[in-house]
Amino acid sequence: MISLSKVSKTYELEGEELTVLKNVTFTIKRGEFVAIAGPSGSGKSTLMHIIGLLDKPSDGAVLINNVDVSTLSDDDISMMRNEFVGFVFQQFNLINKLSIIENVMLPTIYTRKILDFEPRERAMELLTRFGIGEKADTFPNKISGGQQQRVAIARALIMKPELILADEPTGNLDSKTGDTILKLLEELNKKDKITIIVVTHEADVARRANRKIKVVDGEIAQ
Repeated sequence: MISLSKVSKTYELEGEELTVLKNVTFTIKRGEFVAIAGPSGSGKSTLMHIIGLLDKPSDGAVLINNVDVSTLSDDDISMMRNEFVGFVFQQFNLINKLSIIENVMLPTIYTRKILDFEPRERAMELLTRFGIGEKADTFPNKISGGQQQRVAIARALIMKPELILADEPTGNLDSKTGDTILKLLEELNKKDKITIIVVTHEADVARRANRKIKVVDGEIAQ
């Protein structure tokens, strides 16, 4: 499903080159639950941006469903990102001036494909499944952090993606609420057969995955 081959990423900073990723190679199969783990500054967030098609490598190849991403136009990459992957962020990244249900429906506005579902109906189904259907017309700043993260997961699922990419999804939550969110991700993996990648620096979170890819100083630790 996802294949990285000798991927490197270098930034220019104040006239000097800073290498963040070095020859990263791995594959992730459809239906896996994988943790990309490592300390702050290890390069795991850059790796997440590359897998999520938010950034491009300086060198190496990235294949998504056997398609070399470097052969795609910017428009094609944007469309693939919108339809292939759903993002869940530590900060939730909800828009406070939009209602909960409007936040969940947001990705449907940016797609060019003909949808096989009615956006509001699907958004309501997801919110109800996650136990927050009664909050549909509420605004994000009026609900708890755990509820906001469930809204973010519903938004990530609205386009029926093949992959959920969760960046420190429990980082802003207490341990009990964080455990609830991880159980929800586990359910999506086991029941809905969605591939899950969790990016984390927390060992307890990484242990919940079926496989761990450890990143240290921009390289995959053996």
